[in-house]
Amino acid sequence: MTETTGQHFDWVDVHSNPAALPDGIVERFLALEDMSATVADALDALGIHGCVGASTLLPTLPDERVVGRAVTLRNVPSRMDTHRAVTDGNWLMAEIHLVELAEPGDVLVISGLPGVSNMGGIVAATARRGRLAGAVVDGAVRDVGQSRRRGFPIWSRDISPETGKWRGNSVEINATIAVAGVTVEPGDLVIADETGVCFVPVALAGEVAARCEAIDKKEEQMFADIAAGLPMSDVINQLYGGRA
Repeated sequence: MTETTGQHFDWVDVHSNPAALPDGIVERFLALEDMSATVADALDALGIHGCVGASTLLPTLPDERVVGRAVTLRNVPSRMDTHRAVTDGNWLMAEIHLVELAEPGDVLVISGLPGVSNMGGIVAATARRGRLAGAVVDGAVRDVGQSRRRGFPIWSRDISPETGKWRGNSVEINATIAVAGVTVEPGDLVIADETGVCFVPVALAGEVAARCEAIDKKEEQMFADIAAGLPMSDVINQLYGGRA
């Protein structure tokens, strides 16, 4: 289903916001100890490719942990000369409209342009005001001091002072996108921390949460046993003697 856009964003194909996440699912994932790593193990067990490491998508606030519903934006390079775009005021990026449509707790997920900013301080400020959880950008961002001061966490491939607003064109909101080789659907569960970012299909969120909780419980006991002096042979047996 496609919504009618306002006149300022009539070049963008805007689809309806995805369905709300299941009740309590965000809290279940936030309760995990090693959040993204545990989710990655659960996705491996289900044969799903859904994770990107923090060496690829770097966190601006490494201490932050985010779980939320993905709302998506796809940017492509503009065909127009940059100087001509500046002269004509031809601004065709729509990340601010994504913020306008998003709901509290959502995560902005942008398939963006490398080397130039796909979102900056103004967008981060409005996203924080709207109580969005954070942003994941396959591309560059800028004004990271502004987003840090406001406590708005971003995971991005690059950081660059150059704006993308004269160099890029937003073409679609809330459609399927690719982020660092991972397919992301609007409504996917986004899990992000200092280790990386995972995207969980919402239909599998409950099953992935249950697997993660089982892994977490087993590892909690292992850490306790290690602290109590468990012999190395027993540690090895616990690690490799069975599956989580």
